[in-house]
Amino acid sequence: MRYTRLGPSGPVISGVGLGSLALSGAYGPVGDTDADRLLRAALDAGVTFLDTAGFYAAGHVESMIGKAVARRGDGVVVATRGGVRRHGPRGTVESDGRPGSLERDCDASLRRLRTGRIGLFYLDCQDERVPVEAGVQRLSELVAAGKIAHVGLTGGTPQQVRRAHAVHPISAVAVEFSLWGRRPSQGLLDTVRELGIAVVAARPLGRGFLTGRMGSRPALGAGDWRHADPRFDAEQREACAPQLKSLEAMAARLDVGAGRLALSWLLAQGDYVVPVPSTRDPVHLEMNLAASSVEVPSATRDALAELFPACPSGQSSPPLL
Repeated sequence: MRYTRLGPSGPVISGVGLGSLALSGAYGPVGDTDADRLLRAALDAGVTFLDTAGFYAAGHVESMIGKAVARRGDGVVVATRGGVRRHGPRGTVESDGRPGSLERDCDASLRRLRTGRIGLFYLDCQDERVPVEAGVQRLSELVAAGKIAHVGLTGGTPQQVRRAHAVHPISAVAVEFSLWGRRPSQGLLDTVRELGIAVVAARPLGRGFLTGRMGSRPALGAGDWRHADPRFDAEQREACAPQLKSLEAMAARLDVGAGRLALSWLLAQGDYVVPVPSTRDPVHLEMNLAASSVEVPSATRDALAELFPACPSGQSSPPLL
């Protein structure tokens, strides 16, 4: 495992983190025992950065993470987010960046995570009713109160990042970043590099598509969140099947799996990029973490970027969760 720093003055964390959406049942059922086993396996393997959200399984995922991390003591950074509401198992996602809501969400996360201070707390930038400065100001007050160690943003434009950073130092910006899907704009990447901010790469495996294990016609369960993702429409998956085969061929030449190469491509973008793949399977966890040991030749890196230029057929992916 290699390690990197979270933002200009943040803690040192593992270069590959663990996302936790899969532990909520979003991609299929998972029991508490299996979820706990996977969390312990990740921590045993050297993962020191766990990414979650208060609305995952109505807070239950945070509670499981809190239990697992409590056994480890210091050294593990948990990132969570406030100001997001999900209505129903497959309902709409709504941003609520009002300062009072952020504080209530922070207090609820503190209880579930069994901690006195949250390592990284994200502000969702999608609530157009609330200027980003107002949300960051409240989070800055929570930092001063000792409830939050570092402030992050979910999404955001280069202008929002600069405005937020002027109010309080931003340690990380979480955005979807993968070969298959929406990527951060070059302007955003240039901005965070200039300011020394980390990029937390969400959905780094394209919600499982880039692993090659799903095929072009995956059988998604009735409650699978990917039903709401237009990229998983049959037509879109079929259109991307040749690209997936090319990815698998490149991976085979390097003697790695497709998912491992996709993560290695992200890591090759720079030390400031921290992928947080989510999985329910300990074997897949091991494969994901092994990506940090793969050296991607520059020619392969460029070929991959050309192979997956953007969202298929101009489709945008759903809001970052």
